[in-house]
Amino acid sequence: MAAPSSYEALLPQQLGLQVFIAPPTHPTPQSEIIAALRTISALDGLNEEEYLWFATHGTERVGDDGAMAFAEGSPCDRMVFILKGEVHVRRHNAGPMALWIGRAGQMTAKLPFSRMKVYGGEGYLVGPGWLLDIHEDRFPEMLAAIPSMTQRCVSTMMDRVREVTRMEQQAEKLAALGKLAANLAHELNNPASAAQRSASSLFSELRQYGDQKYRLGNLCLSDTHTSQYRSWVARTRSTLGEHEAANGRSPDALAISDREVDLLGWLEGHNVPNPWAIAPSLAETGIASAQLDELAGLVTSEALPVAVATFASSLRVERMAETVVNSTVRIFDLIRAIKDYSYMDQAPIQDIDLAQSLENTLAMFKSRLQHVSVVTDFDPALPPVAGYGRELNQVWTALIENALDAMKDQGTLRVCARLQGRMAFVEVWDTGPGIDPELKSRIFEPFYTTKAPGRGLGLGLDTAQRILERHSGYIHVDSKPGATCFQVRLPLEQAQTY
Repeated sequence: MAAPSSYEALLPQQLGLQVFIAPPTHPTPQSEIIAALRTISALDGLNEEEYLWFATHGTERVGDDGAMAFAEGSPCDRMVFILKGEVHVRRHNAGPMALWIGRAGQMTAKLPFSRMKVYGGEGYLVGPGWLLDIHEDRFPEMLAAIPSMTQRCVSTMMDRVREVTRMEQQAEKLAALGKLAANLAHELNNPASAAQRSASSLFSELRQYGDQKYRLGNLCLSDTHTSQYRSWVARTRSTLGEHEAANGRSPDALAISDREVDLLGWLEGHNVPNPWAIAPSLAETGIASAQLDELAGLVTSEALPVAVATFASSLRVERMAETVVNSTVRIFDLIRAIKDYSYMDQAPIQDIDLAQSLENTLAMFKSRLQHVSVVTDFDPALPPVAGYGRELNQVWTALIENALDAMKDQGTLRVCARLQGRMAFVEVWDTGPGIDPELKSRIFEPFYTTKAPGRGLGLGLDTAQRILERHSGYIHVDSKPGATCFQVRLPLEQAQTY
């Protein structure tokens, strides 16, 4: 057996107290090594002399459960046959989940013609393990002695690339799903919390409103006073409705505060109980002291406090009920948006309204648009485009997310869709710092990313490009500081696309 390399001798120091697999104390008989090599599927069909070559030129390494096979970032300079046990690979910054699992019967690590330089994660044994290594220095000798290893190694590398690509794409999809779920949870939390608070307060407010109505009835007002009071309520509600329509649903907070101070003084001056509880609800409606003076002239001084308290309580009840309705409508709109975004309950190929598709995607990012000015420009003459709705939404998601990341969620996002000839044009503009000209040619490469580790795998734009190719479309980018535009072109005539 070949002696352990200096690299293996250094690894225990690199790993500190971590136990590392090492050659066995007593070398395994060649017959047993050959018997184990016959379980390697990639070696099926070799003759006895070829199996013997591996047994005589390989280096055995063994270890118990948990022993390290290699360290993350350490040089990868050997081909490995897993004769017994499993090797689990994980990354330090990716949590405890295994990135890859090598099982007995596999040929792995560095293969001839591979450009692999270092290990992308740390490998450790699960259960007792037994490995056989072929150092890269012996690759030329191996290929000369066993010519079929050329094809076997190339086939294994192709399978490995496909598997790694599949896992990375799955991880990208899970990351995108996690971001979408976080955005949706944030958006649902606000209206749900508002509805819950209003609904819980509504019970006590309804009881209080009932008590106030009962007190007002106990005063036994004359028919004239009752009629005048009801007329005043109707007029005041009409005036408040017009005021709200003119000033919108978000009045100036400073104006409300000033009005609350004035109303508090009026209520205290007319001996209304608990003025601090009544003034805020009246101030939010925009009611003026002059309107309350009108009420004071219609009812007796004894009935005035009860009449004002009853009116204020009715306004609070209505506001709470309105909050519940608006919140549930918002929740319904979000659910409808996510349903439209995912094209649930629809055929794989649909006639897609690009404007609606883009609006649905923007709705998924609403929590990130708090400090972003969103400008949409959709051509009403743009006809529907036949395609895969879910996949096109992946394209819009990747482009909008990249734009927001570039701007750090602050700036102007412009989304356009228009018709030009027989093509649909979709543009996503951002006011970020732009793309470095030296990097522009690489942004569509798979696994290429400028984001920090853990923030992205570099598959967003690659996936978008592949989806557009499937739709006979293509994507182009123009960028300069303060103005980056991703332009998507989709043909309207898709007869030959699918």
